[in-house]
Amino acid sequence: MAHPIKRIAVIGAGVSGVSAAAHLKAAGLEVTVFERTGKAGGVWVFDARVAPEPAYPSLVPSIAETAYYEDIDRELGDSAHASDDGRENNENVKILHAPPGPCYELLSNNVPTGLMKTTLNSWPPGTEQIVRHNVLAEYIQDTAAKTGVDGITRYNTRVDRVEKRGDYWEVRTTTLDPDTLEKKTRDWGFDAVVVATGHYHAPKVPNIPGLKDWKEAWPSRIQHSKRYRSTRGFEGKSVLLIGGSTSSFDIAKELDGIAKTIYQSTRGGEFDHPVSMLPPRVKRIPEIKSFDLAQHSGPILDKEAIPYTITLVNGQVLSDIDRVIICTGYHCAFPFLSPYHRDSVPASEADETALVTDGTQMHNLHKDIFYIPDPTLSFIGVPYHIATFSLFDFQAIAVAAVLSGKTKTPSEEDMREEYLKKLGQKGSGRSFHSLRGRDAEYVNELLTWINPGIIAAGGKAVEGHTEEWKAQYELLREKFKDLLENKSQSAPSEKNIVDIKAEVREPVEAH
Repeated sequence: MAHPIKRIAVIGAGVSGVSAAAHLKAAGLEVTVFERTGKAGGVWVFDARVAPEPAYPSLVPSIAETAYYEDIDRELGDSAHASDDGRENNENVKILHAPPGPCYELLSNNVPTGLMKTTLNSWPPGTEQIVRHNVLAEYIQDTAAKTGVDGITRYNTRVDRVEKRGDYWEVRTTTLDPDTLEKKTRDWGFDAVVVATGHYHAPKVPNIPGLKDWKEAWPSRIQHSKRYRSTRGFEGKSVLLIGGSTSSFDIAKELDGIAKTIYQSTRGGEFDHPVSMLPPRVKRIPEIKSFDLAQHSGPILDKEAIPYTITLVNGQVLSDIDRVIICTGYHCAFPFLSPYHRDSVPASEADETALVTDGTQMHNLHKDIFYIPDPTLSFIGVPYHIATFSLFDFQAIAVAAVLSGKTKTPSEEDMREEYLKKLGQKGSGRSFHSLRGRDAEYVNELLTWINPGIIAAGGKAVEGHTEEWKAQYELLREKFKDLLENKSQSAPSEKNIVDIKAEVREPVEAH
């Protein structure tokens, strides 16, 4: 660190940002949190509104979310401030400033709450192991209130740009007054920046031949899973889900018994959930080769299916599809860090300064947290296939230990050597950040690193996961391991699906 760290920006007020800010604040540092929505809670805050659809196919990661919104913003112009006729435009201005997340009406946690408690707060007595999104959001908000983070958070404030200028980080923000729609831009200076914005902002839309044409022809029939809110409108329909991971599984479960037919198309990827976890009536099918086009004149009625077919890579043809939901996840993308994006570069060819290339992973991070060329830039919440709340809390503890000066990061050379070793073992791409089954091991690595410095500074060593937590986690890990080893087994009973939901499923943040 070039100089003592005093002022720190934390971007995002989900569980990662609240945890980071709380631990930094407790360490005596001056912290400002920026949250573009009006409340803490991150991905767990339900908003009945939906974000505009992304481009078809996706744009490059650094503009995958923002470019489409900025085009609409320019089109709205001053009409957004009209009194009566401009009400819809007024709402659009708010949505474009802080697009709603992927939380839907019946979303619940996918790992038990017993594995998601942070060191900062306890769950209310009687909290069930599986709860609705509002319970999780309220826990984060309660944590923010109890730790004083709520009072240091700038809500309705979007971070537009973050860049190092000399010894300091320049942060440019735009704050939107939700009543007057007045926007105020401000430049800030910080000694360090902690990014805690999560994974779920820039939808990934595959470049499948014909998909763009289908979207243009029937825009209300084709959607990304980020826009899914409820089963309404899917009654008696034939639905195609593209993708085999968490969002696809959750939507399939919700639509089961409501939609007439549900297909789940997958490429057989490493992170597809086992077919045995799907409801029995859902049909898993191979990858899509093309969305076919034929001559068709005139509009189709709501009760009519799309009059074109879909060809799969095995030659099978689907017809009479009513709705398509794209469940292919999100880009790793940080538009406010655009100078650190290398959009045209494959992940395997990232240089020593890139943070994001093709959107499949983050680059040049020590232990998935500290930017190796400059550890005053750090990230909370990068790993997945983990018990999110608890692991992100320990990451936040490590960040606070380093930025408060109690612990130092290794030399750049040592961090680079460790990073390259991991890259050689895991390869580049999506799997690089997976910690499936390694939560406790990863946390122990962090604590082995930071505790000597904390003790030397007169503090108390940070304890890792409790024995109770480890026992519950091991049960979950073993059950999911059994399912993975039997990916092709026949579908389970309804009772077993309930058991899986309660004990085995991965976090929602594992798209």
